[in-house]
Amino acid sequence: MIFNIKQNCKYSLLVATSMGLRVTPPDGQPIQSSNILRLQATSAETNVASISSYLGLPVKVLTAFVKDSPFASFIKSDLRSRGMDFEGPQVPQGGPWGFRHQINVADSGYGSRGPRVWNDRAGEVGRTLDVKDFDLDRIFGQDGVQIVHLSGLIAALSPATGKFCLEIARNAKKYGSLISFDLNYRASFWKDREKELHDIFSEICGLADILIGNEEDFQLCLGIDGPEAGGKDISSKIDGFKEMIARVRNEYPNAKVYATTLRQVCDTNTHNWGALMLCGDKWEIVEPRQIHVLDRIGGGDGFVGGLLYAILKGWDSEKWIQFGWASGALATTFLTDYAQPADEDQIWSIWQGNARVKR
Repeated sequence: MIFNIKQNCKYSLLVATSMGLRVTPPDGQPIQSSNILRLQATSAETNVASISSYLGLPVKVLTAFVKDSPFASFIKSDLRSRGMDFEGPQVPQGGPWGFRHQINVADSGYGSRGPRVWNDRAGEVGRTLDVKDFDLDRIFGQDGVQIVHLSGLIAALSPATGKFCLEIARNAKKYGSLISFDLNYRASFWKDREKELHDIFSEICGLADILIGNEEDFQLCLGIDGPEAGGKDISSKIDGFKEMIARVRNEYPNAKVYATTLRQVCDTNTHNWGALMLCGDKWEIVEPRQIHVLDRIGGGDGFVGGLLYAILKGWDSEKWIQFGWASGALATTFLTDYAQPADEDQIWSIWQGNARVKR
């Protein structure tokens, strides 16, 4: 086994996150043409954790809530329905112009019309996340956590959340939990904060056991050269990504797993979806295969969630990337931005290309 996973833990997976609201029009319609919107509770990190929680592993969510907010109640109810344990401070709203939960306005697109996402994050309560509000010695030392998953979305959300994620990583390392880090670069978060965030991301990467990101993430967060420009055939593209990941490993050798997804958009509802992973010295590659997409948002999170679940189950590394690929493909068939697998067999049937009815 490449990982020696900590045993006798209360939680298999822990995520740190800023919970928000996602609103989407029905039937693939654009926002400006809709007068009916679906309301969901959302965050990229709980999208990841949903694979494990729906498949029965114990999951912990560290977050913050607006005190007495009906939307906070809605979010808590949603997390309970997904089988997730959660804790976090109740932050007073501070009046109508105070704190609130972020709003993610998403048009899923259709056919030749691409998706559009509008983030409304002013006054976001998750920007206040601070380790002083959590007993990390209890969480990591007494309860125990097997894998901690962190995201660059939270690490870059505010100066406070960057320190928060760094302290979580340090405590996870101290108590023997594995650390997964998905870089998730966002230009609007990094503007005028490049050195501050580069230093924080570099330290987290130096502690991480599992590093996930695309070419933009590795280039803009860490300053790693991206894939060399090559031919358009898939083998040339995969070779370029392998060279990039090798450069990442040279800079951050503590990690044992480095992974990225490959996506070619044919149209909004048809993608070629692939992945590659370096595990120790062994490459695992899924060449892009066609998938049908209802809503693409959350596909990458589904991949990470499936990968972490497979690691937690102690499977061979070949199955890690297969289950991750199929979990990401599953997520794109849901109107929520997270997958809700019925069981492992449902995910494996996607990997096998078996969409026949099961009676």
